[in-house]
Amino acid sequence: MIKKLARSIREYKKATVLTPLFMVGEVSLECVIPLVTARLINAIQGAAGGSLDMAVIGKYAVILVLMALGSMTCGILSGWFCATASSGFARNLRHDLFAKVRNFSFANIDSFSSSGLVTRLTTDVTNVQNAFMMIIRIAVRAPLMFVFAISMSVYVGRSLSLVFVIILPILAFGLFAIIRRAMPMFRAVFKKYDQLNNSVQENVKGMRVVKSFVREDYEKQKFSAAADDVCNDFTRAEKILAFNSPLMTLSMYFCMLIIPYFAARLIIMSGGVSMQIGNLSSMITYSVQILFSLMMVSMIFVMVTMAAESSRRIIEVLDTDSELHNPADPVMTVADGSIDFDGVSFRYSAESAADSLTDINLHIKSGQTVGIIGSTGSGKTTLIQLISRLYDASKGTVRVGGVDVRDYDMETLRNQVAVVLQKNVLFSGTIRENLQWGDPDASDEELIRICRLAQADEFIQSFPDKYDTYIEQGGANVSGGQKQRLCIARALLKKPKILILDDSTSAVDTKTDALIRRAFREEIPGTTKIIIAQRVSSVEDADMIVVLDSGKISACGKHEQLMRESEIYREVYKSQNKGGDEQ
Repeated sequence: MIKKLARSIREYKKATVLTPLFMVGEVSLECVIPLVTARLINAIQGAAGGSLDMAVIGKYAVILVLMALGSMTCGILSGWFCATASSGFARNLRHDLFAKVRNFSFANIDSFSSSGLVTRLTTDVTNVQNAFMMIIRIAVRAPLMFVFAISMSVYVGRSLSLVFVIILPILAFGLFAIIRRAMPMFRAVFKKYDQLNNSVQENVKGMRVVKSFVREDYEKQKFSAAADDVCNDFTRAEKILAFNSPLMTLSMYFCMLIIPYFAARLIIMSGGVSMQIGNLSSMITYSVQILFSLMMVSMIFVMVTMAAESSRRIIEVLDTDSELHNPADPVMTVADGSIDFDGVSFRYSAESAADSLTDINLHIKSGQTVGIIGSTGSGKTTLIQLISRLYDASKGTVRVGGVDVRDYDMETLRNQVAVVLQKNVLFSGTIRENLQWGDPDASDEELIRICRLAQADEFIQSFPDKYDTYIEQGGANVSGGQKQRLCIARALLKKPKILILDDSTSAVDTKTDALIRRAFREEIPGTTKIIIAQRVSSVEDADMIVVLDSGKISACGKHEQLMRESEIYREVYKSQNKGGDEQ
């Protein structure tokens, strides 16, 4: 796990190495300062009743000032490099996670919830960043401080250092008990973070539905329950960790009482021969350093244990390989827009009870317009996702331009297959910026021409800023029909060999729908057009209409042929026409 995470350090290796090096310098000087101070005090004590040698005092003063400045400089540089290394590491780790998710197949994305991925990219990375920061700085400082302070206390205090033999095992046992109780609670809380983020995501995305059904109070209660659950887990863990501070304080005061007591006895009984006052002062300082280093070690264990769970979740994403891969020698050119399904069956996972598509045999010539009709769940969207290789067929072969889609370079294939969904996504930015997703180099004249084909130019021109009109996130400031037409224009700008409209004119009126289809026939006759629709009128004039039923092709042919031979198609047509007559 550490090895895999360490790959994200990359260009910050120098800062990562320099941080602990400067920390060694800081700790070394901090531990020597009490010793020099003790000698200064002893020198003053030895001069009592006699002449005080100011040269000696001045020498010690200069040494102490230089050591303090050196320690401060090392500490500043260590903190500087630590901030650089940890922030850069977190940036690279987020980049690696995002790059991995971006290359996932739909099947991979299905295995992770979007809220879970958001938590990994935010909270989990932050936890790992904090742990990394502590490992390269505090995790170096605390053990070094402990070892140096113990060594110096033995050197200065000798028999008095036995106090630590008594207090350290008690303190270590207490810290171990605290960590052992708190860590399972921290591990459990991360899964609840996913649920919390999922609640936020659902509410923001479905705000209109929530308001239309007046379910604000219900959603508030649901969110509050998830938030309270996270809060309660953290509260329980923090209550246990709260014992850390009084335990450390009790140990510190115990040392501050016991050490002066026995030290005073030694000083008085030996007349200052066995121990001097300066040694007592340094012993108290070293006891504080030892206890604080142990407290830092306990906090490191807490942070690292929390980060270990976050690291596991991050590695889970990084270790997940996309189920779709480019072949060793991919085809880099799509000859034309012909599409062939030969004995294709598909199921979303091996655990699925049944196939979503079964024994599909379908042959579409380049430039044809094909309509697909079927009830909800009949497999229409699944069928078109196999064309651009968002999924791979479980059985059979899908060919585009006469070549198996698995033999293409995926980017090359997808650049020639434009898909317009019913629930389209517009990104925050201007209309021009959204359209240029289709072609970044498109000129203003090209944008206007394509938008006229998609019946979008008229409403764009009605906006005060026209093509520079700002689109809110998700296209919240345009209507459903306007959003669909903008997305159609964006797809057309790709100049694809295959254009797929997945019920993407459902929000426009029948007249606009007809104008869009006429523009397709006249302006892009060489592009293969696949139209998934609920309205028969949207596919009535198609070269071929495919009727899907429960993942199988029920019938295939032109409108007149299907009216004679397909009961399903005939029922759909009659029900829609009857509805129109009644209106």
